[in-house]
Amino acid sequence: MVALLLLLLLVPLLLFLAAPHIRKMLSSGVCTSTVQLPGKVVVVTGANTGIGKETAKELAQRGARVYLACRDVQKGELVAREIQSTTGNQQVLVRKLDLADTKSIRAFAEDFLAEEKQLHILINNAGVMMCPYSKTADGFEMHMGVNHLGHFLLTHLLLAKLKESAPSRVINVSSLAHHLGRIYFHNLQGEKFYNAGLAYCHSKLANILFTRELARRLKGSGVTAYSVHPGTVNSELVRHSALMRWMWRLFSFFIKTPQQGAQTSLYCALTEGLESLSGNHFSDCHLAWVSAQARNETIARRLWDVSCDLLGLPTD
Repeated sequence: MVALLLLLLLVPLLLFLAAPHIRKMLSSGVCTSTVQLPGKVVVVTGANTGIGKETAKELAQRGARVYLACRDVQKGELVAREIQSTTGNQQVLVRKLDLADTKSIRAFAEDFLAEEKQLHILINNAGVMMCPYSKTADGFEMHMGVNHLGHFLLTHLLLAKLKESAPSRVINVSSLAHHLGRIYFHNLQGEKFYNAGLAYCHSKLANILFTRELARRLKGSGVTAYSVHPGTVNSELVRHSALMRWMWRLFSFFIKTPQQGAQTSLYCALTEGLESLSGNHFSDCHLAWVSAQARNETIARRLWDVSCDLLGLPTD
């Protein structure tokens, strides 16, 4: 009993002492690019909080015209004013984008294309995690609908503008959780069986497969695509899970800040000479290994075709 009590006291102490070193190890990736972005146009989805907010702030700091594509416009406006005040860049704009509704996505794209002549960086950052089973406005399972299909449609609608503005880049925020994901085409919308945690993993796998197929199709166009794992980040993404919120608080020493979590997205958006690595996955600002399924070109191509069918898009 005494030994057990000593262990219970010793483990938290060791974790506390080791925390700075572990946290430094977990947040080792830093974007060191000095590239400036005057005259460049950027869209960041989910930019009113967390990683998206920090990504948008850094890009605004470098002189870009930054669109905060947010579901909650009121929160977005508050963040825009904060970024404007912090960076001195007044070209930080908020536009409504609800990735759970294809009408909203199409309206955003239509208005953006009417407003802007160029688009140099598209960062598909927004996402949902561990939602109770629910559907988007179009009847898609929420994780697959928002995290994959919503960004798939948005990218498709903005692709011509990205090509016209080349060299340009698409960054898709995925997760290490993709290793637990599978693409079950017979259960893509979770209608036969559903687990909130695995549904998130499946959607993050879809992000990587989409990136790889997008890069293949865009080869030679001047548009490149990258997927990223931001790390375990303290953000609002876990709002649907009481267990995850508790774990986040318990292990807060080892969790990245949103600013740290934004580094790999920034690395892929800004680093010069990255074009030859289009289609690859990055973590901590380095190339990262992906699962066997994430490397499966047959699955990637089929997911592309199925996604097009679901969204009413041409497959070519």
